[in-house]
Amino acid sequence: MASSLAHHFYLISLIFLMISFFQPTLHQQLCRQDEHLALVQFKDSFVIERHACANPFAYPKVDLWKFQGIDCCSWEGIQCNQYTGHVIVLDLSSSCLFGHINSSSSLFRLGHLQYINLAFNDFNYSEIPLALGNLSRLTYLNLSNSFFHGHVPSEILKLSKLVKLDLSFNLDYSYQGLLELKGFDLNTLIHNLTKLECLDLSLVHINSPIPNALANLSSLICLRLIQCGLFGKFPTSIFRLSKLEYLFVGGNWGLTGNFPEFQFSNPLKVLSITNTSFSGEFPSSFGLLSSLKHLEVQNCHFSGLLPSSLSNLTDLYFFSLCNNSFKGSEVPFLSNLTQLRHVALALNQFTFSEIPCFASLIHLHVLDVSYNLVTGQFPSWLANLTQLTWLSLRWNMLEGQLPSSISRLKNLVVFDVGFNNLSGMVEFDTFIRLKHLKALSFSSNTFSLQTKIVTNSTIQKFVELGLGSCNLRGFPNFLRNQDQLWILNLSSNKIHGQIPKWLLKISANLWFLDLHNNFLTSFEESLNVIPFGLLILDLSYNFLTGSLPIPPHPMLMYSVSKNKFNGEIPPQFCSMISPHFLDLSHNNLTGVIPKCFGNLSKSLSILNLEENNFLGTIPDTWAIGSELKVIKLGHNNLQGKLPKSLVNCKILELLDLSNNQIKDTFPSWLGALPQLKIIILRFNGFYGAISGVESDLLFPNLQIIDISHNEFVGPLPMDYFKRWKAMANLDGKNLTYLQADYNIVVNIVAAPYHVPYSMTITNKGVIREYAKIFEIFSAIDLSCNKFTGEIPKVVGNLTRLQLLNLSNNILIGPIPPVLGFLKNLEALDLSHNKLTGRIPSQLTQLNFLGVFNVSYNYLTGAIPKGQQFNTFESSSFDGNVELCGMPLLKKCDYSESKALPPSSTFEEDSGLLVEFGWKVILLGYGCGFLVGVVIGIIVFAKRQEWFLKTFRVRQGRRRGIGTLSRRIRRR
Repeated sequence: MASSLAHHFYLISLIFLMISFFQPTLHQQLCRQDEHLALVQFKDSFVIERHACANPFAYPKVDLWKFQGIDCCSWEGIQCNQYTGHVIVLDLSSSCLFGHINSSSSLFRLGHLQYINLAFNDFNYSEIPLALGNLSRLTYLNLSNSFFHGHVPSEILKLSKLVKLDLSFNLDYSYQGLLELKGFDLNTLIHNLTKLECLDLSLVHINSPIPNALANLSSLICLRLIQCGLFGKFPTSIFRLSKLEYLFVGGNWGLTGNFPEFQFSNPLKVLSITNTSFSGEFPSSFGLLSSLKHLEVQNCHFSGLLPSSLSNLTDLYFFSLCNNSFKGSEVPFLSNLTQLRHVALALNQFTFSEIPCFASLIHLHVLDVSYNLVTGQFPSWLANLTQLTWLSLRWNMLEGQLPSSISRLKNLVVFDVGFNNLSGMVEFDTFIRLKHLKALSFSSNTFSLQTKIVTNSTIQKFVELGLGSCNLRGFPNFLRNQDQLWILNLSSNKIHGQIPKWLLKISANLWFLDLHNNFLTSFEESLNVIPFGLLILDLSYNFLTGSLPIPPHPMLMYSVSKNKFNGEIPPQFCSMISPHFLDLSHNNLTGVIPKCFGNLSKSLSILNLEENNFLGTIPDTWAIGSELKVIKLGHNNLQGKLPKSLVNCKILELLDLSNNQIKDTFPSWLGALPQLKIIILRFNGFYGAISGVESDLLFPNLQIIDISHNEFVGPLPMDYFKRWKAMANLDGKNLTYLQADYNIVVNIVAAPYHVPYSMTITNKGVIREYAKIFEIFSAIDLSCNKFTGEIPKVVGNLTRLQLLNLSNNILIGPIPPVLGFLKNLEALDLSHNKLTGRIPSQLTQLNFLGVFNVSYNYLTGAIPKGQQFNTFESSSFDGNVELCGMPLLKKCDYSESKALPPSSTFEEDSGLLVEFGWKVILLGYGCGFLVGVVIGIIVFAKRQEWFLKTFRVRQGRRRGIGTLSRRIRRR
C-alpha cells in the first residue's frame, strides 16, 4: 500500500514538473531577457509625438509598458509563444511613434516574429529596412500610413509565408505616395508570395499592368491596389477568384476593363473601381453577386441601362455610380434594396420625369441625384426619409417651390438644390431650425431669400452656404457670425457698393469665395493682400477699381475678369506656389507680362490676360513640364515674335493671341503640340507663305484655326489641310464642352471643378464671343490675307467643318464641287476673291448651311435652287455680274430648269447635327440664321440654361462646387 502511494506521489510530482517546464508562466517570467532588452531599446529609439497620432484612437502603447511589469509578454501590443517565450507578435499600430528606423534597429533581434503591425505612426520618411527579409517566420506585415518612403526592398520577396502584406497609404503632406515598386515588379512579388490572403499596396507607385498571375492566388480574400499607376486591361479572371471578397483598384486612370458574366458562387462583398477607365454596360448577371454590400464605380466610362437584376442585391447598403453615362427614365429596382444607406447617381444621363420614389428606403442616409436631367416638381415625399443626412439634387431641371415639409428632415447635414428652375420665397428660418445642417445651397435658381433672424446667436455654424441668385440686395448680416465657413457663394445677386472688411475675415477656414456678377465697386478697407487661407476667389463681372488684390501664396484659382482694375501686375503674383487658374482679363491693366508667369506654368492650367493694355513681348520662359491648357493674350499691345519656349506647353489646347502687333511667320513648330485644338492669331502682323510640311504629326488635334487679318501670301496651305485629321473625323457621340477639369483637395476633401473654354471668332463678318465651345465645333478662318491660287480639293475631306471663311483673298479658279461633302457646314464665306465659273449644284446638299456668301467674285451662270439656297438673300451673290436667277433680280437668258437633284456621289448622311435634332432648331428659328453656330451665339449667350435644358445637350461631366464655370454676361 505504501509502495502504491509512493508511486502515485511520484507520478503527480512528475506531472507538476512537466507543467512547470512547458508552462513557465505559472511559476516564472515568460519573456526572454535578450528580447526584453531588444524591445526596450526599440521603444527608446523613438519619441512620442502628438502629430504622429493621426488615428483618432491612437495612444502611446509603449508608455504603458512601465506600468505592466517586467514580463514583456504582458506588455501592450506584445504576444509571446507560450512554450518558448519568444516574442511572436509586435502590434504597435497607432502608438504615436516618431523617429527613424533602419536595419540596425533592435527590432530585428526578435527573430521569431510572425506578426508585425507598425501602421499609423510617423517613421519620418525612413526607407523600409532591408533586414525585414531576415524575419522569415513573418505571416503578417503592416507598415501602412507611417511615412515610409523610397523603394520597396526586394528582400520582402523572401517572406514566403506572408498571408497579409500592407504597405498602403504612405503619403507626404500633399497626399502623394512615397513608396515605389522598383527592382522587381508586381508579377515577381506574386510568384514569391503565393500564400497571400490580403494584399494592399495602395498609393505605392507600381506603374505597370496587372499581371494575369494575380488570378493564381487562390487564397486571396482582399486586394487593394488604389492609385498605383496601374494601366492596361484588368484581367477579368480576378473577378472569378473563389475567395475574393474585397476588391479595390480605384484611382488608376489608365486601367481599362469591363465586367464579365458573374457566377452564382461569387463571394464579392465590396467592389470599388472608382476613378478608372472601366467601360461597357452592367451585365444582367450582376444580380448574381448576392453577397455584395458595397458597390462603388464612380468616375468611369460605363453606359447604358441598369439591369433589373440589381434588385437581387438585397444586402447592398452602399451604391454609387457617379460620373458615368448611365441612362434611363426610371430605376424601379432600387425600391427593393431596403438596406441601402447610400445612393449616389450624380453626373449621369438619367431622365427621370420625377425623382424615383425611394419611399421604401427608410434607412437611407445619403441621396445624391445631382447633375442629371431630372424634371418635375420637387418631391414632397422626400420629407418622409427622416434618416437623410445628405440630400443633393443640384444641376437638374426641377421646378416649383420647396415644400415646407423639408423641416421634418431633422438629421440633414447637407442640402443642395442649386442650379435648377426652382422659384418662390425661401424662408431661411426653416433651415436654421435644422440644427445639424452644415452645408446649404440654393444658388442659381430664382429664389427670393427671406430671413427673420433677430440674433446671430441662434444660428448654427455652417461650413458651406450657397446663396447665389437669391435676389439679395446686400450682404446678409447673419454672415458676420459664421466663423466656420469653408465655402461662400453670393454670386449673381443685386449686391451694390463696397465689399465689407468683415467679409474677407469672416472665417479662418474660408477657402472659397464667389462674389461674381454683382454690382460691387470697391473694398471698404484697402485690400493689399487677400487673406492667407483663401484658395479660390471669383470677383469677376463687377465694377471694382484700383490695383489688383494680391493673392496669398497658396491661392489656386483667382478670377477678377470684367472689372475696372488698373496698374501693373504686382510682383507678388510671382510668389504663388501652385496656381491652377488665373484670369485677369477685361480690365485696364498695363505694363509687361511678368516673366515669372512662364514658371507658374508648371501648375497653371488656364492663363487669361486678354482685353487689357499689356505692352512688350510675350515672355520666353514657358517651363518644361508646363501644365498649361489655355493661354489667352488677345486684345493687348504685344509685339515681337512668338517665343519658341511655347513648345514646352505639351498639353496646350487653346492659344489665343488675336488683336496684337506680333510680327512673325506662321508658327508651324506649334504643330508639335499634340493636344492643340484651337489657334487664334487674328489681327496681327504675321506674314509670308505657309510652306509645305513633311511631318504627318503636325497639329493632329487641331479643330479651330483663325489666322484672319494678317499678311499671309502664297497658295492655301494644302499640306496642312491633309494633316488636320481632327477636322475630318466626326465623333457624333461627344456633345460635351471643351473644358479644364480640376480635382482640388482641401482639408482632405476632393472637390471636382470645371471651367469651360471660351473664344471669339468671326461669323457673318462680326467677331462674336462663345462662352462655351462644343467639342464637335470645327472652323477655319483664313480671311483677309493675300492667299492666291485655287481652293484645293482636299478641303472636301474636312467633313467636320461647320465654318469655312476664305473671304477677302486673291483666290482664283472654280468653287470645288467637293465642298458638297462638308455635310456639317453651317457658314461658308468665299466673298471678295476672284473665283470664276458656276456655283456647284452639289452645295445645295448642305442642309445646315445657314450663311452662304460668294459676293464680289467673277461667278457666272444660274444660282442653284433647292434646300438652303432658297433662303439666301441677294446680298450673298452681289458683285457677280454674270450670275442670274433667284434671289437676284436678273433673270437667266435661257429657260430656267429645275435644280438638278443631288449627285449620287454625295449620299445623304445622317450627320452629327441631324442625330441631335438640329433640324428641329432649323425649323424653329428659320433658315436665315446661322444654324447651330449662330444659335450658339444668339440663344446660348442670352438663354444658356433654356437652350441646354430644352435640347438636353449634355454638359461637361466634372462640374464643380463653384460657379467659375457659369458665366451670365450682364454687360
